[in-house]
Amino acid sequence: MSRSPFHIVLVEPEIPPNTGSIARLCGATNTVLHLVRPLGFSTSDKHLKRAGLDYWRFVDIRYWDNLECFLEAQAEEQLYFFTTKVAKIYTEARFRPGDFLIFGKETKGLPEDVLQLYEDRCYTLPMVNSNIRSLNLAMTAGIVLYEAIRQQQGYLT
Repeated sequence: MSRSPFHIVLVEPEIPPNTGSIARLCGATNTVLHLVRPLGFSTSDKHLKRAGLDYWRFVDIRYWDNLECFLEAQAEEQLYFFTTKVAKIYTEARFRPGDFLIFGKETKGLPEDVLQLYEDRCYTLPMVNSNIRSLNLAMTAGIVLYEAIRQQQGYLT
């Protein structure tokens, strides 16, 4: 399988099993994983390693000191932000090779100033039941990544 044309970015992730599951997803799809500090755990955390099982050696992980450093290093047109705070559905996005799929921390999501600055690049996953605040981060990342891959017609076939 060739390298996935996409990048998943986790901004200040807090829950080791989520990051481990997303790392495993990235390994399975050859997607680059970017972790933006501060992290809410040590990368040697046993729960993080357990969630990724023995696949860590297959994951291309890049670390960033903070969100500002990450954003300054990327082209704006390749950034896609995911949040519960907008109405535009993720399937409306037209993903292209090299795009970055950006997710915020589990408890607070992405910073409000970032959402305002990149308002036209923010998307959500719709939920029918308004009693549910959000979907699990790992599940959300998987749904969005596979939509982006699907749009590349034949990448996984």
